[in-house]
Order: sequence, then C-alpha cells, then structure tokens
Amino acid sequence: MAQINEQKARLFLKVRKSGSSDPRILSAMELTSREKFISNTFIERSFEDIPLPIACGQTVSQPSLVALMIDQLQIPKRSKVLEIGTGSGFQSAILSKLASRVYSLERHNALVISAKERLSRLDISNVTIVLGDGFLGYQNQAPFDRIIVSAAVEEIPKILIDQLKIDGVMVLPVGLPNEEQILLKVTKKLKSLDIKEVLSVRFVQMLEGISKD
Repeated sequence: MAQINEQKARLFLKVRKSGSSDPRILSAMELTSREKFISNTFIERSFEDIPLPIACGQTVSQPSLVALMIDQLQIPKRSKVLEIGTGSGFQSAILSKLASRVYSLERHNALVISAKERLSRLDISNVTIVLGDGFLGYQNQAPFDRIIVSAAVEEIPKILIDQLKIDGVMVLPVGLPNEEQILLKVTKKLKSLDIKEVLSVRFVQMLEGISKD
C-alpha cells in the first residue's frame, strides 16, 4: 500500500507540473482510479504518466495530457460536454466530476459496453455513452458548452463547430496521419473562430463510421 501511495504521489506531482494546477481538475483526477480503467495486464503501470493500450487497438492517454486537455476546456460548473472517443471511460469519469452532463461518443461497440459497465460500477450517472461516428457529433443534444476530441483529425470538423455554443470551447489534436499533430483550443465566436496552438501531440487518427467489433 505504501508503494502504491508513493507511486500515486509521484504521478500527481507530474500532473501538476505538466498538466494542470486547477484544483477542481486535480481533485477529479485523484478521485478517479486509473487502474480501474485498464486491463490487469497493465495494472502495475497505471500510476505511470504514459499512454496505455486498451481493447480495439486504442489507448488511454497519459494522465498529464488528459489533465492538460481538460484544463484548456475551462469547464464551467454547470455545463454540457461532448466527448469524442470514450475509450476506456477514464476521461469520461473525470469529466463527470466537472460538468453537469457529459455525452460521450465511441465508434467501437466493445468499448461502449465496457465503459458503460465501469461507470455504472462507480455510480457515475451523469455520463451518457453512445455508439456513434465522432465526425458527426451528437446532434440530438447539441449545442454543447464544451467539446473534447481524443483522436486526431486532419482539419477542424465543421459539424462539431456547428454543435458548439457561441463562446463554447473545443480542444482537439489536428494533423495528418504519421505527421506532427498540434493540440488546438478553438473558441467559437459569433462570426469567427479563435484558434490557439497548445502543444505538439501524438494521437491515434480518428476514423469515420462505426466499427462492428
């Protein structure tokens, strides 16, 4: 137990240094046990600040990057967030502690099922996970105060911009496959977009459609 606590302390020190210093985000991350969102094969590495593989050829990002992306969103306490790419549900669980309502899209049905089961076991009830195509967003619940995209796109999707409220914020990695990607913070204004480059990143590419697995 002492070793685990020491590993957690080191991890959150790194998150504070390179991810976010927002006490709301740090508290949400400390309350979200990463080891509950990965397979037993990698559980001993859950306290390392590294991406880890999950099912369907996907990954769960390193905690410092998750914290940084959420920090860039500047989520108001009463807000509705769209997450593109549920994955294991780790980021969804953190978002659930910061927003009033979270809608999360995932193209892999196997990941939808497993993420729903994890969040249910953790008594998280303000996250709705939907099998869907991230490029299409989730028009049923648009517009959103915030949108976070967990896979790289070649350009900012207009459909997602259309589903964002005025003065809403979207954070997403943009770049061509196998080339440098840039994490962008996009703020929607009445007649324009305010785009800020945050840092260079490496994400799996976002794919169209719904996977049958």
